[in-house]
Amino acid sequence: MVDVILGLQWGDEGKGKIVDYFAPNYDVIARFQGGPNAGHTLYVGEKKIVLHQIPSGIFHENKINLIGNGVVLDPVTLKKECETVEAMGVNFKKNLYISERTHLILPSHRALDKASELAKGNEKIGSTLKGISPAYMDKTGRNGLRVGDINDKSFVTQYIRLRLKHQKLLENFSFAEDISQWEEEFFEAIDFLKQLKIVNGEYFVNDTIQKGKKILAEGAQGSMLDVDFGTFPFVTSSSTISAGVGSGLGVAPQKIKEVFGITKAYCTRVGSGPFPTELIDENGELLRKNGNEYGSTTGRPRRCGWIDLVALNFACMINGVTQLVMTKADVLDAMNTLEVCTSYKINGKETHEVPFQMNRDSIEPVYKKFKGWKTDITSIEKFNNLPAEMSTYINYINTTLGIPVKFISNGPGSNQIIVAL
Repeated sequence: MVDVILGLQWGDEGKGKIVDYFAPNYDVIARFQGGPNAGHTLYVGEKKIVLHQIPSGIFHENKINLIGNGVVLDPVTLKKECETVEAMGVNFKKNLYISERTHLILPSHRALDKASELAKGNEKIGSTLKGISPAYMDKTGRNGLRVGDINDKSFVTQYIRLRLKHQKLLENFSFAEDISQWEEEFFEAIDFLKQLKIVNGEYFVNDTIQKGKKILAEGAQGSMLDVDFGTFPFVTSSSTISAGVGSGLGVAPQKIKEVFGITKAYCTRVGSGPFPTELIDENGELLRKNGNEYGSTTGRPRRCGWIDLVALNFACMINGVTQLVMTKADVLDAMNTLEVCTSYKINGKETHEVPFQMNRDSIEPVYKKFKGWKTDITSIEKFNNLPAEMSTYINYINTTLGIPVKFISNGPGSNQIIVAL
């Protein structure tokens, strides 16, 4: 049996903490897509740590953490993360597994990412410049190198062949980048990678299910960044939705049971792209300040806005969400009035559907106002003790989406989660 946890917005929904919270109930925590552009923040005791490649169950002893074939892996980033978690007392060699079909990010992928983004000028996507998109392009172009290749005696030859291809592409961009230092780190990390448990991921996952064990599939980024259904072209390069679990881990759809969708109590977005409910005023600044809304991977300030139920309903639909998790509800404690986007006005017509190309349409969000609760909720432990105004806000979301908000995060601490009855 496989349950899924994924983001329903533009990423940064707080998936790391939620995966860490659910991890004790599962035998395997498996990342199924994305790369080091993900930044999943956890608090281990009082210590904050951001994971980019390692699944968020790594701090739970005797839980297996699998990097699935749908991920693109930067060996250098992984090596640094392993060293970090080892310093915190984690025996990663015991419980970290990697699918042999996982594609590798090469130093030249990073150079291509940078060259491509610079060439876009004012139409930049907002890439994290980690090499993710070029790595996925090589995957679909059938040129990529995979983790299973590193033990092949011709690996270096394959690497050089692919790097030469990349150099020709970089010449087309009139872009020069000295990657010699990157390459030195890369091959050191490849040697490190050889020490880890590299497995046939799809057999590993299905054998686990066959034995009656439970798997938690961990998504990266968010549904509105999905390469097919997100705000294209301002999207990531992988399938961030629940359908990506099948191809990203090698499991059949009927093996998926619960889909936990995570949404903030408001909205944020990093980088370029449409954002209908964005607040460019004091409310947006207050959300950014109180929510400490800065990218965990890039450090960039996040754009902030009111919750968007049009986009959220769309994300719930395409994911088949069965339960909702609301994060950062405490950030709204200071707001006198809250607003919820219930529909869009496009060319004078009201709609509850996400349009084909959001950045080509002039979207006017239609809002419903709610009274703020003006109460510190960070110490509340029971759902029935929530302020009446907050219950009204959540009940409206429940009713509109037709999916229950079952878990509410009311602070950064691992135990600051309220469970609805």
